[in-house]
Amino acid sequence: MLTTFKATAKKLPDGLQVETNARGFKIIMDEPEDLGGTDTAMNPVEAVLCALGACQTIVASAFAPAHDFTFEEFHVELEGDLDPDGFMGLADVRNGFQEIRFVMHFKTNEPREKVESFAKFIENTCPVGDCLSNGVKLVMSGVAID
Repeated sequence: MLTTFKATAKKLPDGLQVETNARGFKIIMDEPEDLGGTDTAMNPVEAVLCALGACQTIVASAFAPAHDFTFEEFHVELEGDLDPDGFMGLADVRNGFQEIRFVMHFKTNEPREKVESFAKFIENTCPVGDCLSNGVKLVMSGVAID
């Protein structure tokens, strides 16, 4: 059974600031000054990196007991390569990330083989990772003039 998640994004008056909202939770996004923003918040592609890291962290925490896996601390470092000339129309290159790299950090007494196996499970289970790895069909279902 499919579950539908919903969100909105609304332009704010200052620079390129955008207020996003899902289930009443809000995140403000912006762009750095050199890309025309006011540099008051992370930009959307940084939010993608954060979403991936958060998803991996949630999967690690939620599924550790079922895998008889324990850790004291967990965090993910992420970085992605993007050429802004693509979305600025200055070069014929991809608009989005060309590659995203991440390192999962575990503070644990588990043996390396078990840690690597659990890390692979996290990577294969994370819904955001799945969206990024396999792509998602984007459908503009209309244009509204208010």
